[in-house]
Amino acid sequence: MTEDPQNRLPRIAIVGRPNVGKSAIFNRLVGKRIAIVHEESGVTRDRLTAVAKWEGGAVELTDTGGVAPAAGTPPERQIQSAVTAQVRQALAEADLIFWVVDVTDGPAPLDEAFKDLLRPLAIPVLVLVNKCDTAARDNDTPVFERFGFPVFPVAALHNLGFDEVEDAVWRLVPASPGAIPPPLPALKIAVVGRPNVGKSSLINRLIRDERMIVADQPGTTRDSIDLPFTLGEGDKAKACVLIDTAGMRAMRRIDSAVERYSLFRAQAGIERADICLLIIDGAQGPTAQDKKVADAILTARKGCVVVVNKWDRLSGVSSTQEYGEALGRVLPFLSFAPVVYVSATTGWNLQRLPEAILRVAEGVRQTLPTGPLNRCLLNAYTRTAPPSVGGKRMKLFYAAQVGVQPQKIILFVNDPTRLTSAYTSYMTAALRRQFGLVGAPILLLPKARQHSKVYAGQRHT
Repeated sequence: MTEDPQNRLPRIAIVGRPNVGKSAIFNRLVGKRIAIVHEESGVTRDRLTAVAKWEGGAVELTDTGGVAPAAGTPPERQIQSAVTAQVRQALAEADLIFWVVDVTDGPAPLDEAFKDLLRPLAIPVLVLVNKCDTAARDNDTPVFERFGFPVFPVAALHNLGFDEVEDAVWRLVPASPGAIPPPLPALKIAVVGRPNVGKSSLINRLIRDERMIVADQPGTTRDSIDLPFTLGEGDKAKACVLIDTAGMRAMRRIDSAVERYSLFRAQAGIERADICLLIIDGAQGPTAQDKKVADAILTARKGCVVVVNKWDRLSGVSSTQEYGEALGRVLPFLSFAPVVYVSATTGWNLQRLPEAILRVAEGVRQTLPTGPLNRCLLNAYTRTAPPSVGGKRMKLFYAAQVGVQPQKIILFVNDPTRLTSAYTSYMTAALRRQFGLVGAPILLLPKARQHSKVYAGQRHT
């Protein structure tokens, strides 16, 4: 279905050569640090999109990677070509362009080449001359008028000059002040894993668009990128946002500030998510780093789906059941999470992934009726008594759900210290079976009974 331009926010693409401050301007205009800003050239690669709410209205801003000639090693050329393709796509979708240049360099050869890319476009272009933090530098901006577009001196670091830019935007897109940003997606899904397991390829398949750069070189994705999309069809369709994250390497193997920032953003993506898709390279099998990523998901108490990718590259494995049994032996603490086997390259079995996500989404937000909840736990308690601790056993009186995401259940008992980890796992498994809480984190909180109410109508002495 074709999108109606009248029912969306104006789109502004921020473009230019590398290292002129595009991401710093993007963060300044959005009002928060979304894009990684670093002096290293070429940090931004994929397109980052966010809504900027200004006094005159709201716009959708897109930060892009720096356009430069494809040079260097074959992997570097592959990535630069992909960055340029992403920039061209952002330009094709934009209603207005912010072309960022650097006043300290003057019109550079790459700027001259970039001008030829912009001139044929039938949309307005504003030249934002960055790093104009002194009057002397403001006086150096007229030289950029040779490009034939309106020039605005700005300084992202000091927040200078952007009021004039915003005024110019509203003159060029007069219908936008009344626009209202769309509601936030209901379900946030973080796609996480170690480098080069196929996260970006999988996302492109899910959203049916070459939105993320895919390259053989590990560490291609650096920022955590939010991508709105719809999961499911018809009445069951659910508004979601995919959070693509950088590959999470062990901290001891990280040797650059940019990669450290990427790791922190990936960890923050897990914290923001409702559900995490843990992507594992099926051909390599689970590694020690996969276990660490899984531990980050468990620590954050997020819903989880394990996605075994690159299934088309496996050999010597007779079935998914055989692989799943081996996976369970290596990652037993993820036994509560559904496992989906896919190939992002070929699309094999990918239709099962949305089903698993929606099933987990239902579990993480499910409200458990008090009566059935107590009956389930009473049956489990009666069937298998808790172990003796210090010569005494825990007595369970009643339970109450006090939260979701994760599922939080208070167990009113005689002595909270007698609830062992093994018995906690036993009761958690009973809850999963009874209520179908596949992939949903469950937190049992023992609390000493404060009054005479007894569990399920029976008094324990």
